[in-house]
Amino acid sequence: MAAYLSALGLNCALGQGKHAVATALFAGDASGMRAQSGWVADRELTVGAVPGSLPELPDLPGHPPSRNNQLLLAAALEIEAEIRAAIAQFGADRIAVVLGTSTSGIEEASQSIAAYLNQGALPAHYHYAQQELAAPASFLSDWLGLSGPSYCISTACTSGARALLSAQRLLNLGVCDAVLCGGVDSLCRLTLNGFSALEAVSAERCNPFSANRHGINIGEGAALFLMTKQPSPIALLGGGASSDAHHISAPQPEGIGAQTAMRKALAAGAIDASEIDYLNLHGTATTHNDAMENLAVQAVFPDGVACSSSKALTGHTLGAAGALEAAFCWLTLSEFNPQKLLPPHIWDGQADPALPALNLVATGTRLSNSQPRRLMSNSFAFGGNNISLLLGEEPGEKMGGAL
Repeated sequence: MAAYLSALGLNCALGQGKHAVATALFAGDASGMRAQSGWVADRELTVGAVPGSLPELPDLPGHPPSRNNQLLLAAALEIEAEIRAAIAQFGADRIAVVLGTSTSGIEEASQSIAAYLNQGALPAHYHYAQQELAAPASFLSDWLGLSGPSYCISTACTSGARALLSAQRLLNLGVCDAVLCGGVDSLCRLTLNGFSALEAVSAERCNPFSANRHGINIGEGAALFLMTKQPSPIALLGGGASSDAHHISAPQPEGIGAQTAMRKALAAGAIDASEIDYLNLHGTATTHNDAMENLAVQAVFPDGVACSSSKALTGHTLGAAGALEAAFCWLTLSEFNPQKLLPPHIWDGQADPALPALNLVATGTRLSNSQPRRLMSNSFAFGGNNISLLLGEEPGEKMGGAL
């Protein structure tokens, strides 16, 4: 059954809030991707950091400060009115929190451990709860006074997308009446050094699906949806999940698991591939992932589909990526996109001759006039973990809010 995405708060390298993100996204503005030093020794890397200041965290017992929670709080504050209205309508015990993350407070915990190694004692402010993967969900629940189910999912780069599927399942089972769901991840030295050790990180801005691609950029951000069963203009029509378990880090070369996830999503929405108006590609700009996804898209969409990767604009936000890119689909269908533009594919235009051609979106391309419009978003992760989400318009519903 469809679930409705009635409110969205977000931030990433494109900006903070729906209006700022949408403006930069549809313009293909990659200015938020900037070279920084200090993350990996003796290397300057392009990263996607959230610009501007973040809100101060409330003083909650058991929740030591972390940038991850600041990113999450900024997203939640954008839709606080809608959240408070849901609490008043349904009750604090009928609202769940399901988030995807991979970093939690590991950056701050790592700094404390470094202090221990250098000085022989942990800082007074250190607390092990800071680095627990469930910390973002617990923080959000405690800040809002919620007592419904609350947990985090950590399946690497599919975490945020899987959180949306889990939220939909909770609603369909009647466990709750509303879910705050999405993903959050902050820039983290441990993560950047890990991907650097895998020789997967590009010093320059990433170049998805180019013959010249040579690695990812890491980014940070948060996307938080309010999901209910009450009709609103944009719905999560369904999704598909698969696990091909081909390799601990490399994808299955022909994209068998990716194909399965996309076909399951289409089946869940009772939609034919020809009805998809746009596909947000996982598109990390690594050699093997892009090749795999290219082949999988050709297999599922033999007649082609308008598609793009947004990672040249945001970096790969890891545990937040699946939710953030679903948010880009949401923005594409919303009143925050009055010209009905598609997210453009930013690259050098040099297609890989070894791969089938994709219908990559140029800046200024508009969404089709078909009604209702259906969009898909792909997320693929280490271990062969694959998710495809299907979002669509609900005819007759008017989007609230203005630019």
